[in-house]
Amino acid sequence: MSTEPYDHALHAHGDTMGHGSRRGHRIGSLLAIILTVVPFWLVMSQQGPAPGWTAAVIFALALVQIVVHVVCFLHLDTRSEGGWTLLAFLFTAVIVVLTIGGSVWVMFHLNTNMMPMPGGMTGPVR
Repeated sequence: MSTEPYDHALHAHGDTMGHGSRRGHRIGSLLAIILTVVPFWLVMSQQGPAPGWTAAVIFALALVQIVVHVVCFLHLDTRSEGGWTLLAFLFTAVIVVLTIGGSVWVMFHLNTNMMPMPGGMTGPVR
């Protein structure tokens, strides 16, 4: 029997629960570099068929890079703290997406509804 607390006993025996390994950090760093270089190359070499396609690929690779950072560097998974950290992260992500999406939606509708009237009229149409 050990007199050490439970957490210290686990870490002393090589269990890295909640902490990253060198292998995990290397893989995460390599993936992060690749996911940064590929969009840079797409933009600089202009290899896409259309600018919209290039933007879509960059957006998709950015989402993949977010997942890589969350898993490899922030170590958020279902095992850490009983899954509560992952649940809190997902809740935060949903709130951020709703806030940004709602803001863009409001700005778009303000842009279309507040445009000047044709012919230079500035008052309500009667």
